Amino acid sequence: MKILVTGAAGFIGSALALRLLERGDAVVGIDNMNDYYDVRLKQARLDRTMGNPRFQFHKLDIVDREGMASLFHEKKFDAAMHLAAQAGVRYSITNPEAYVDANLVGFGNILEGCRRNGVKHLVFASSSSVYGANTRLPFSEHDNVDHPVSLYAATKKANELMAHSYAHLYKLPCTGLRFFTVYGPWGRPDMALFKFTKGIIEGTPIPVFNNGKMVRDFTYIDDIVEGVVRTIDHAAQPDPAWSGDKPDPARSYAPYRIYNIGNNQPVELMRYIEVLEKSLGKKARLDMLPMQDGDVPATFANVENLENDVGFRPRTSVEHGIARFVEWYKSYYGIA
Repeated sequence: MKILVTGAAGFIGSALALRLLERGDAVVGIDNMNDYYDVRLKQARLDRTMGNPRFQFHKLDIVDREGMASLFHEKKFDAAMHLAAQAGVRYSITNPEAYVDANLVGFGNILEGCRRNGVKHLVFASSSSVYGANTRLPFSEHDNVDHPVSLYAATKKANELMAHSYAHLYKLPCTGLRFFTVYGPWGRPDMALFKFTKGIIEGTPIPVFNNGKMVRDFTYIDDIVEGVVRTIDHAAQPDPAWSGDKPDPARSYAPYRIYNIGNNQPVELMRYIEVLEKSLGKKARLDMLPMQDGDVPATFANVENLENDVGFRPRTSVEHGIARFVEWYKSYYGIA
């Protein structure tokens, strides 16, 4: 297949591109290479795929309507995996315009490109953040998610709704994946594991929000990629049993699906830090802080639908995942 991967220099995008190339797909990657975090890390990720003859890269912003239209028209993709977005809950509080542009305008350009050029399946990144004020755990795709607590979450919920409208109007198969706290080698510097590792190594205090009373469904990057690949191959189909009398948000009469991808083994934040300390052989200095605006105290994914439909359930333990991250971090930054 010829597959578009947006955000190809990103954490998940670069790992996915590698996996698709390894199995023989042709991959066209795009990324705007913005400076939200260290561009050198983005370039280093991208360099891993640039030598493969089945990989093409275009420096392109998904907000560029004409550029995106030309790309879709020229390449004629079989499938698209849309990962490019403005990420981060806290950043959305101070820079909302970036989220409106990338996550709403940009996603609209993706939808238009797919529907006008015969793309057979659009898979797109949603987020566990859409569960917002929901407190019933584990989080289920069948529950209503109409109470976001950050603009980032609201844009991801909007993506799900926009995709459904295209599935309905144009019969474009669309699948949304709600990722749960992805971590691992080549990760993002703005995320907790990266910050914690840097702080512990340098001996500086690490920020621990809600005084450590947080629980997260930490999901290792290899599990995320496996789930994505299987989903790409499993195009969304209409559900003939769907009823408007009791509408199920996870599926539809249209070719549309929503799945959680989480480790379904939530871990307390303090335990996560303990595992990291053990991997580094050094104790952390903790800066205990209150809950941040837009954050939630716990995430926990119900992944029964993913397992039933594509035959996969994430299983990597934090002990294994953190050890792999620390190994990569030390190698990448040249730390003995």
